[in-house]
Parts: sequence; structure tokens; C-alpha cells
Amino acid sequence: MQTYDAHSLPENDNVNSYAFSIALNGRWFVSKGAMIAYYGNVSFDAVTTWASRDAHIAGKFSSPIYIQDWVVAEGHGKVIVGDRGFDLQSFDLEDGNLTIRASNLVGFETGLELKQSIVPGFVTLIGTGKFLASSNGPVIFAEPPFRADPDALLGWADCPAPSHHYDAQWMSASLGSMLQGMFGRESGEERQFDFTGSGTILIQSTEVLREDPALMRIMEQQTALLSPQQAGLLGQRLVARSQQA
Repeated sequence: MQTYDAHSLPENDNVNSYAFSIALNGRWFVSKGAMIAYYGNVSFDAVTTWASRDAHIAGKFSSPIYIQDWVVAEGHGKVIVGDRGFDLQSFDLEDGNLTIRASNLVGFETGLELKQSIVPGFVTLIGTGKFLASSNGPVIFAEPPFRADPDALLGWADCPAPSHHYDAQWMSASLGSMLQGMFGRESGEERQFDFTGSGTILIQSTEVLREDPALMRIMEQQTALLSPQQAGLLGQRLVARSQQA
């Protein structure tokens, strides 16, 4: 069993499959709760706190939904991050454009900007720099044309946003079956994300997802558009789903 100290820890590399050692010399954006341990003179402050006093930091987050889920790690030292035992990998973007599942993005350098994707539950990184992403099992890379199970999809780079593809037999099913699908009771055999064009798709090795706390905030914003009758109907369906679960 290897024992690490501040000097023997890797620099900007994996400690093992589930932890990454950031050689901090300035600032990194880190997901709240991702820090496991650190050496050196390092401070952690909420991005929302920084944004009020630093226009540069504020300009890196074009996402009011997700900004509260991030902290700024600042200082000099080594910061070890992880994500609940999920596999953790680093990737490099160079003038790139990558959209990733928000709950799997663990950290990124300040050369990158985070924007909210038009696809719910995903964010887009733009620019040049390193980022860290967790996955349930090793990541599989694929090229379009390609269809992916929504639960296995981790992200996509340099290609258009996907469209939904529904199985024809599922589309002709009863209304009850369709409602079950709307509330998460479908599988990848019934509904997929359809990619066309060129680029790279990132796929997890399993369909087990991390819970995304921002999805509740997104849904709450959207329910403001519902009429009282629609809101009541949605409430009934959610209660029915909870009872089924």
C-alpha cells in the first residue's frame, strides 16, 4: 500500500481510478463536495461569493441554475478530488466545445467557460483547459451517426445537440404507457438520443445516473408556466409515480 505526501502525490493526474490530484497554482473551479483532501495553502469559496466581486469569475458562469453548485479553489498546493467512488478522468479542450451531464462534471480550469445547455441536465464547456468528469465505469467514445440510451449518455463534443428518437411500437402504445415513459419508466430500447453530423459522443459503461440537484430547480422554474389546472394534473401524476416507486 503506497502512502502519499505533498511531494509524492501526482501532479494533475489520477491518484487511482477514483481520485485525481490537482496541482493548484492559482485557481480551479471544483464541484461542491468533490474535495477529499489537500496539502498547502488553499482556500475554498462559493462561486456566487466570488462573482459579486470579480467580473472575470462571474464571466465564466453563464448558468444561474448551476452556479451555486461550484466553489473556487485558490492557492498553492495539491487538491485531491473524487466523486463517490465513480471513475474519474481528466480531459483537455483546446478551443473546444463540449457538452456534459452537469452532475458528472467535477472540476475545470479557469480557461474554460461553463454555459447552460439547451438540453436539460447538461452544461457546455467552451474554451481551452483541463476538466474532470466522473462516470459509472470507463468512458466509451463513439462517432455519429449514433443513438445512445439517455441514461448512459455522458456528453458530446463538437457535434450538434441530439434529437429524441422514439421506438415506433412504443409511440403507438397506450396513453398509460406513454405517461409512464414521461416520468422515467422507459428504457433505452424505447427512447434514445439521436446524433448526426460529426464529433464525438461520450458514453458511460452503465445506465446508473448520479442525482442532479439542479434538475429540481429547473422543474420548479418551468412549473411557473403551467395553469392552475395543469399544475394540479402534474401534481396528481407525480403522486401516482411516487406511489408506484
